[in-house]
Amino acid sequence: MRAVLRVVNRMLIGLVGLVLLVIGGSVLAVGLGLDPPSWWIHDSRHDVLLSDAERTRWRDDGWWWPTVIAVLAVVVLLTLWWLASVLRRRRLTEVLVDTGDGEGALLRGRALEGVLAGEAAGQEGVHRAQVHLTGRRNVPEARVRLLLQPHVDPGTALNDLTTQALAHARNSAGLAALPTEVRLRGVKHRAERVT
Repeated sequence: MRAVLRVVNRMLIGLVGLVLLVIGGSVLAVGLGLDPPSWWIHDSRHDVLLSDAERTRWRDDGWWWPTVIAVLAVVVLLTLWWLASVLRRRRLTEVLVDTGDGEGALLRGRALEGVLAGEAAGQEGVHRAQVHLTGRRNVPEARVRLLLQPHVDPGTALNDLTTQALAHARNSAGLAALPTEVRLRGVKHRAERVT
């Protein structure tokens, strides 16, 4: 679902941007004196977007204003839905832990993030670790960022993270799996002199 929203979001932004660019560019070109084609909405640089005749054309018809209001309401609702989906919090607030007796317990997402980040940062060669939980509360996913010390093998750091911190988090929360995206980055340091 998130991938679909991401694609829809990018397509809508691209489409709106393209329409605004074409309309704005054409208005600017006509305003600078370029002759528009015969079918274009502007005739000359002194033309207005809506003339008095166009603006008052359907004013006396009974269907006009309800249609305009309905279309604008739909546009506003779609825009609010789109904005809410973009600004929605992606961080998981709680994780459902299976207690084994048919009941479940809720574990705060921040608590699990803190423990995971602390254990990951305590590994040899890790300068700093950041963890964010996403997904649903019964199927969480983790995003881990590790800042590695110079001269640390990234493969070893990744293996240690997988076999220690992530395995402990998965087992303690009673999860069958904890899909994780790990981003590794090295600490910036000055070049060392070779003798």
